[in-house]
Amino acid sequence: MKKIYPSPQAALDGVLSDGMTILSGGFGLVGIPESLILAIRDSGVKNLTIVSNNAGADGHGLWLLLESRQTRKMIASYVGENKLFEQQYLSGELELELNPQGTLAERIRAAGAGIPAFYTPTGVGTVVAEGKPVEEFEGKTYLRETWLKGDLAIIKAWKGDEAGNLVYRKTARNFNPVMATAAKVTIAEVEEIVPVGALDPDQIHTPGIYVDRLIKCTVNEKHVEKLTTRKREAG
Repeated sequence: MKKIYPSPQAALDGVLSDGMTILSGGFGLVGIPESLILAIRDSGVKNLTIVSNNAGADGHGLWLLLESRQTRKMIASYVGENKLFEQQYLSGELELELNPQGTLAERIRAAGAGIPAFYTPTGVGTVVAEGKPVEEFEGKTYLRETWLKGDLAIIKAWKGDEAGNLVYRKTARNFNPVMATAAKVTIAEVEEIVPVGALDPDQIHTPGIYVDRLIKCTVNEKHVEKLTTRKREAG
């Protein structure tokens, strides 16, 4: 099956629908599928539930889907300093489900592994636990969390081969590998597409069996969300 598509728009054709749940890889602005996010915005699809570590930063990443009012609900672990996110949530325009970061990652991983629920001590006794079952194991209270699936996963990798095998680079690995396994359809954008056999099998992070469609990035900005520097010493 041919997995390579000529553009983000072509890769998303026939996949997008109003009200769908999209898993979007990345952490802050690192490893985000910028090209696919732009194409989703331009498609006009609406009432989306977006699952991601956060909702981007001013002018970049998932922020664009907030600005266009295409996002109905965010399931995230970090609100950060995204003023638009804050405004829409406080005004009641945007639904928000906050998850502890490790819980968010494990919920997605569990979906990919076919595990419908698991127990964790994280969140016990806090608002995170409201309405969720708890159980005691060896004298300690644990909270039951459920898997988190997507209709579509959009992820970004450094290199991909023609069979969809992916390699991530450094911190861009983040949420991308677990999201690749947890959706009905996974679309990956990569910086470079190489022939089958060009990637060292021992270095492949996401096997191609999880990747349905593959594109080469049309946007690859690598923005720094918050740049902190120190003054150079004189002399």
